[in-house]
Amino acid sequence: MCLAIRSTSARLGNASSSKRLRAGITAHIPGLLQIHDHAREVFRQVVPDLSPPEVEHRLSFRIKRQVVLFGERSVPYEAIIHEAALRVQFGGVAVTKRQLQHILEISERDDVQVRVIPFSAGAHPGSGQSILYAEGPVPQLDTVHLDQSHGAALISAEAQLAKYRLLMARTQDRTLPPSASRDLIHSIVHDL
Repeated sequence: MCLAIRSTSARLGNASSSKRLRAGITAHIPGLLQIHDHAREVFRQVVPDLSPPEVEHRLSFRIKRQVVLFGERSVPYEAIIHEAALRVQFGGVAVTKRQLQHILEISERDDVQVRVIPFSAGAHPGSGQSILYAEGPVPQLDTVHLDQSHGAALISAEAQLAKYRLLMARTQDRTLPPSASRDLIHSIVHDL
């Protein structure tokens, strides 16, 4: 299968059976790291507008997906986040501060690594894309999840996976180390 759109429950199954998850996000905070209020505001910005019950339904699912990080069998997770995404205020200053504090707390866990691409890094591969690379027990079971305006797209063809592995490696080369990333996030919180 080269490109497919799968159900949300299939994506959850993929993530929870992965041996490692790597997210490269430039436009927003990765969904697995979002707090309720931040995620709710993200869903309120969807075009076309979602009804309040649909916003709450999507919010519920987003939070339930976080079991891959906080459940009995947590999956190692690496998030590459652009500084711009950390500065966008979804829900205002108070929500943004709580969101960034949440990221700082999670980044202290042994199985979670947060790396920031600072503005000073300049242009980088994958700018503007949201990528979740789910490593399977063997490379042939890897899957790339791309967020598109029409919905999620999943890629599992080896030639495309090889390109995304390289893209993720090159993007990571532009990031600050985890401790410097935490320092930058602390600085942003302080500036709010």
